[in-house]
Amino acid sequence: MAGSNFVDYVKIFARSGHGGAGSCHFRREKFVAFGGPDGGDGGKGGSIILQGDRQYWTLIHLKYQRHQFAEDGEGGHGARSSGKDAEDIVIPVPLGTVARRLVEQEDGTTTIEYVGEVTEHGDRLTLLKGGRGGLGNWHFKSATNQAPRYAQPGEEGDEGAFILELKVLADVGLVGFPNAGKSTLLSVVSAAKPKIANYAFTTLEPNLGIVEVRDHKSFVMADIPGIIEGAHEGKGLGTRFLRHIERNSVLLFMVPADSDDIAKDYEILLGELTQYNPELLDKQRLLAVTKCDMLDDELIEEMRPTLPEGVPSVFISSVANMNITKLKDMLWEALQK
Repeated sequence: MAGSNFVDYVKIFARSGHGGAGSCHFRREKFVAFGGPDGGDGGKGGSIILQGDRQYWTLIHLKYQRHQFAEDGEGGHGARSSGKDAEDIVIPVPLGTVARRLVEQEDGTTTIEYVGEVTEHGDRLTLLKGGRGGLGNWHFKSATNQAPRYAQPGEEGDEGAFILELKVLADVGLVGFPNAGKSTLLSVVSAAKPKIANYAFTTLEPNLGIVEVRDHKSFVMADIPGIIEGAHEGKGLGTRFLRHIERNSVLLFMVPADSDDIAKDYEILLGELTQYNPELLDKQRLLAVTKCDMLDDELIEEMRPTLPEGVPSVFISSVANMNITKLKDMLWEALQK
């Protein structure tokens, strides 16, 4: 996932296909004096469908394919021959994709309606159904109408604008200010190779890594780009990445040991999340005090009483591999709850 290739929000315009018209046809053969109605049915129009695909991590493929138009169904034929169904357009999307539809109201305003989300590999979500094919005239033959000269037209398709939004699915989300050591931790506990540098906002996109715990167990960890005070108002990288935190089961807050006030920094981070979405308070939270390789045991014990109450905490150093196994065990235990 190169920096310029991570796209987590895209707007598309889609149109499903019309159903094919039923045929109004009569059987005409040399030795059949009174050939009856034999018009076949029309084919179904193509639908527009999202399908979850674990091979995809971004919506960039839709950035350049914003128009998705399905074909119409084929019309019916004689001899009760049905028209061919049009193929559905199946759009692969990453797991965690949410679809919303833009609906124009009579007063000229536009509302956004939730359609659904794709969270499992192979999951399908129909955005627009293709029109049904019309019935051929043989369906309408009766004792009182032996030669119906009527067949149904195909049902019209549908069209609309949709917003597709990716919310990264991970078990553990890393929350912290820029330079809190999130990328370094992810690189140590998983095979992920996030960009690491000594300046703010090194991470410009979420990075995912699979963390192995004891007995071949594992969980997915997401390094979310750094939050700053006022992020919920659009400061810094703004709310763009706060949406990804909504999908994490456990939030690991990370504050460096050289912070002037660890408890205050934790409260600021928590405040940014809750002002963005109060439901984030319901998630399990842990606190990791990072960059502790320069601290001795005595200093760590002095710092413990200053940590926020009611939050399980651990002092770690990713570089020195200090308490990393303990942290993984704590996260695994939190996930089991």
